[in-house]
Amino acid sequence: MNYIAMASSDAGMVKETNQDSYFAEISSTPIGKVAFAIVCDGMGGLDRGELASASVTEAFRRWTKERLPSLCVQEIPDQEIRQDWTEIALSYNEKLQRYGREHQIRLGTTVTSLLLTESRYYIMNVGDTRAYEITNRILQITRDHTVIEREIEMGNLTPEEAETDPRRSVLLQCIGASEEIYPDFFFGRPRLNSVYLLCSDGFRHKISNAEIHRHLNADVCASPEEIKRNIDRLIALDMRRMEQDNITAIAIRTY
Repeated sequence: MNYIAMASSDAGMVKETNQDSYFAEISSTPIGKVAFAIVCDGMGGLDRGELASASVTEAFRRWTKERLPSLCVQEIPDQEIRQDWTEIALSYNEKLQRYGREHQIRLGTTVTSLLLTESRYYIMNVGDTRAYEITNRILQITRDHTVIEREIEMGNLTPEEAETDPRRSVLLQCIGASEEIYPDFFFGRPRLNSVYLLCSDGFRHKISNAEIHRHLNADVCASPEEIKRNIDRLIALDMRRMEQDNITAIAIRTY
């Protein structure tokens, strides 16, 4: 399996600082090509969100350099990824809390990370950054750790009511600003001629799943240039609709 990966990010209409952070890379290994991507959204209501998101992104980038090659000598067990990534998340939850106490500030970040191999995808999520699988339909793989998502699951809100609920951005957990975190993991078999999308919540607030599918399905994402152009079109649409949050997306096409 081969991959094309492209990303784009914008501060949005209001914020002077882009507190999102991201990284994507395709590597050749003994088990074939692998693709890794991560999106972190530093908490806009907290101080130094850009520091939180960048530090977690950098920790995962180092993992791809120092740890991933040794895992790619054979099929990677789900448990290895779960253990490694949980350790990073818990470690940085503690480090960011300690940094915050020392500097008398609060900071935190969401994280969604993705590893694609020929036979398996591995995803971790904390917060409300998301991962999608786009084939002939669009599937949200991750589950938001938000008050709204919990209210929907409990039957207290409909998805339509959630769109305008003032608690829409209230997180139940994020790295650095939660006493304890419980990362979610998702594993599955990747599909050929599909697109895997990671994005911050600012990317999806103002656009629909149908619009994402129309711009980022495999048929219109056959080259790096097409993927980048289509991500940027969606970001421009966000901007025209006055999205106030930072906006980041990474799309990886399989072929």
